[in-house]
Amino acid sequence: MKKYLFVVLLLTVFTATYGQKKKVAVVTFYANKMVEFKELGIGSEELIKDILDLRDNPDFNLAPLLEQYHSNFFTDYATTFPFELLPESSVVDSEKYKNFEPKFELSQYDANNYLNYGNYKYIYEGFAGKYNEEGITKLFADKADGVLFVNIDFAFEKGFGVGKTMSIKMRATTRIALYNKKGEKVFAFSESERSKKTGVMVGGIPVVKPEKILPMCESALEELMGDLKKRLTKIISKADKKL
Repeated sequence: MKKYLFVVLLLTVFTATYGQKKKVAVVTFYANKMVEFKELGIGSEELIKDILDLRDNPDFNLAPLLEQYHSNFFTDYATTFPFELLPESSVVDSEKYKNFEPKFELSQYDANNYLNYGNYKYIYEGFAGKYNEEGITKLFADKADGVLFVNIDFAFEKGFGVGKTMSIKMRATTRIALYNKKGEKVFAFSESERSKKTGVMVGGIPVVKPEKILPMCESALEELMGDLKKRLTKIISKADKKL
């Protein structure tokens, strides 16, 4: 009888220790409103002004796109992750998150470049981002085994045509990066897709108007989300072993 109880106890401890999924906190979720144009091979003052005007135009509203991506990420993609995501409110509404001051914090001008989802902060991750990565992971080390950074960007690409008469397309890219409790990178990758919808260049300069560009962004993100779940499943499947 004692031997039986001992075995049951061991199984209970084993199940409690190894049967539970690890937990991860999403700490930033945003879209970049500055459409990249370097792939076009041009950088005139006129184009730069057009890109800035687009960013500041209320009709260039990326909020519904970010909402859709956020919804897919938490209600669909997350179901395939080998770890659980903490409830967002327990992260973004916590006082320690609100008080966290990341390096490369945005000035009022730079802040216009980014659209944060809900109460998320813009927290830089990547090259020279060690302070942020280690700082935010320590912040949630008591409740999470790691932290996740998520963002989406848009960029022009050349389509068809020659010379100054050419079509353009939009590419949507998402970067997803996971760090463990020590602030060490578990993985960081980018996935992207081109839009089916196209725009045009007139006189070698793309037509940068909200009614032209927003549908291209929508199309590109739709293409990206089309099979993103399958891609994420393959990439993230072994992440829990490194947390």
